[in-house]
Amino acid sequence: MDQTAYHEVLANIEKCEDSSGKNPGEIELIVVSKTFQADKILPVLKDGARRFGENRVQEAMGKWPELKKQYDDVELHMIGPLQSNKAGDAVELFDVIHTIDRDKIAAAIAKEMQKQGKKLKLFVQVNTGGEKQKAGISPEEAVEFVARCRSKFGLQITGLMCIPPFDENPGPHFALLRKLGAQCDCENLSMGMSADFKTAIEFGATHVRVGSAIFGERG
Repeated sequence: MDQTAYHEVLANIEKCEDSSGKNPGEIELIVVSKTFQADKILPVLKDGARRFGENRVQEAMGKWPELKKQYDDVELHMIGPLQSNKAGDAVELFDVIHTIDRDKIAAAIAKEMQKQGKKLKLFVQVNTGGEKQKAGISPEEAVEFVARCRSKFGLQITGLMCIPPFDENPGPHFALLRKLGAQCDCENLSMGMSADFKTAIEFGATHVRVGSAIFGERG
């Protein structure tokens, strides 16, 4: 890992904040550490990063409990698809979940938060591209689903998340998520990754998920 990469990403975010009229530090950078082990993550922790994103519960459980003992102010974000049978482990380990996308997951998360006495920050994932292989609620169902998460399951949904199709212009997808966020009264938008986080900030992202621009390409 290039030691300067993390700071270069931060500098680019600061420039985007300035050009978009946002306050310094308003955009939250989530360092995507999936597939990387502790020896690769520690230098970024030492550089000051405290928000990290993981895709798989089992992988995260294998490295983050020990890392959190050293850095107890880490905020861990679940940014990959979540299975209901992993809800207990996810609520125990993570602080934020970005990928609620169906009633079964919403019910499982609500049950586990009550059982464990924890309150996580929660996002609904929207499949803005309608991709069959990708998780997320359809845009047409998103507003009703968020309302149901709140009323039926008692979840405090504060944000929406999307992953645009890799071969399409992300701008329209970010614009759609921003529109849905306004309709859902969700103040947070988790959108934008290494290749397009600058565009995402222009469209109103509050959280960007950046991995390869910091760690390099995964093997």
